[in-house]
Amino acid sequence: MALINEHFLKLQNNYLFSDIAKRVNSFKVTHPKEKIIRMGIGDVTQPLAPAVIEAMHKAVDEMASKDTFHGYGPEQGYPFLIDAIIKNDYASRGIFLEPGEVFVSDGAKSDCGNIGDMLRHDNSIGVTDPVYPVYIDSNVMSGRTGTLEGGKWSDVVYIPCTEANNFVPDLPSRRVDIIYLCYPNNPTGTTLTKEELKKWVNYALANDCLIMYDSAYEAYIQDPDIPHSIYEIKGAKKVAIEFRSFSKTAGFTGVRCGYTVVPKELNAFTLAGERVPLNRMWNRRQCTKFNGTSYITQRGAEAVYSPEGKAQIRKTIDYYMTNARIMRENLRSCGLRVYGGENAPYIWLKTPDRLSSWKFFDKLLYEVNIVGTPGVGFGPSGEGFLRLTAFGDRDDTLEAMARLKKWLL
Repeated sequence: MALINEHFLKLQNNYLFSDIAKRVNSFKVTHPKEKIIRMGIGDVTQPLAPAVIEAMHKAVDEMASKDTFHGYGPEQGYPFLIDAIIKNDYASRGIFLEPGEVFVSDGAKSDCGNIGDMLRHDNSIGVTDPVYPVYIDSNVMSGRTGTLEGGKWSDVVYIPCTEANNFVPDLPSRRVDIIYLCYPNNPTGTTLTKEELKKWVNYALANDCLIMYDSAYEAYIQDPDIPHSIYEIKGAKKVAIEFRSFSKTAGFTGVRCGYTVVPKELNAFTLAGERVPLNRMWNRRQCTKFNGTSYITQRGAEAVYSPEGKAQIRKTIDYYMTNARIMRENLRSCGLRVYGGENAPYIWLKTPDRLSSWKFFDKLLYEVNIVGTPGVGFGPSGEGFLRLTAFGDRDDTLEAMARLKKWLL
């Protein structure tokens, strides 16, 4: 008989955003005429940049001719995109990468989940709390988290990011093998300075730890002193894998494209203590399990780095960050405690009157017809908070703030 991976049975029955969808659908059944403003799931609303559309149309036309048709591409990504990534995202910041260190994929979420294929099931992990659910759930599937006890996984080291520490995580209370960091942070919208990030790199170097660094929102950084890449820190290429995405940067949530950087000098260990380069292992994994991102998609991603593409995408990012400013200012004018929204498209809102995350979610939905994301869905330290996204339409953002002010004041 076929035996299942029983670690999957440890997963909670529903993914956070599936739970939200069920509650919203139930509300729509009983309130069919109410206009719901969705500020929960971090999906984009603005169309792709014209330069991207033009490039993808051209690529489609190429697929119609035998002379320019493309079949299977390189599993690692086409050189034209990898070169553009290195030149614009790294060399421009003084970071040297080889083409063989960049792996194009269908998005950062996939790579964050799949990266564990290379690592033993008994590695210990540490996560900042609150945390993007994929980091936890993918490790549950691999058997690294233990059992769920009181809202926490027994074998996971939680590193609280709270108002008390200004959302700046302390180093782990005990040594861990793998550390997950996401900055700008999802869900809190907060960032780390170079000095704060250097502390983590030095810890990993001293303890032979591996850092999984998710920088999917780096394009939203406004402060010139905030690092965009962990490789801006000396020594980081020896200890860190970096995940990037075109989803929020260029509106590719429905197109699907991202990339992961695995430096050649990055190693992990066998049980005997032998160092093994992870770059070579990740390349082998991708060649076995992934047939590459489509040519059409990669041509669209390449256009993100053209002069026209950069200007157009910056305009869209400014649009979303203006939404974030409108939200932040209006919520604070209502007397609410608000974080984020300055270098990231997320607002981390303290629930009023000591309401739980889900109770405040329900009140917003039923009394104001606004959908957020309950903070507790991101981990124990998220209880008492709600995440709002700035990815909505401007008119909807203004209407949502007007509804909230009328409701709260």
